[in-house]
Amino acid sequence: MSTKKAAPAVQPAQRVIKKYPNRRLYDTDTSTYITLADVKQLVMDGQAFVVRDAKNNEDLTRSILLQIILEEEAGGAPMFSEAALSNIIRFYGHAAQGFMGSYLEKHVQAFAEMQAKLAEQSKQLTPEMWAQFMNMQNPLMQGIMGSYVEQSKTMFDKMQEQMQKQTEQMLGAFGIKR
Repeated sequence: MSTKKAAPAVQPAQRVIKKYPNRRLYDTDTSTYITLADVKQLVMDGQAFVVRDAKNNEDLTRSILLQIILEEEAGGAPMFSEAALSNIIRFYGHAAQGFMGSYLEKHVQAFAEMQAKLAEQSKQLTPEMWAQFMNMQNPLMQGIMGSYVEQSKTMFDKMQEQMQKQTEQMLGAFGIKR
């Protein structure tokens, strides 16, 4: 009886971009220097990549992505209002900081999925159907928005539950019972 193990699934190679002290970005796949606009295009194309410091191999991906967001926000039509940015800043150092990150991530993912569904379904619409769709409450739209709202509620409920458990644990550590 042979006990062969199944070969592990081949994962696509992650593209490595090196950042040099002169602030230049080098794409090791294409052996060329690239710009932030090129990195943004990798994101838009769904390419997996990592940005590494050329000297110490430190992962700089988050800082490069934040730099792209900063340029986008400064370049015309910002996505975040000053109030939204202020509220995000207020969560740093707050007990809910960890929850907020995953909460936002899940909402952005749910919104992206909803947008993809709408885009896919809109390909099948004729201009007349599209006009009709825009002029009345469409059950399809209600269904999609309903599932988005339900996902949002579920995520919020889970976040509240986790915060309540942590509060009870913290109070319990001080000998305070609820």
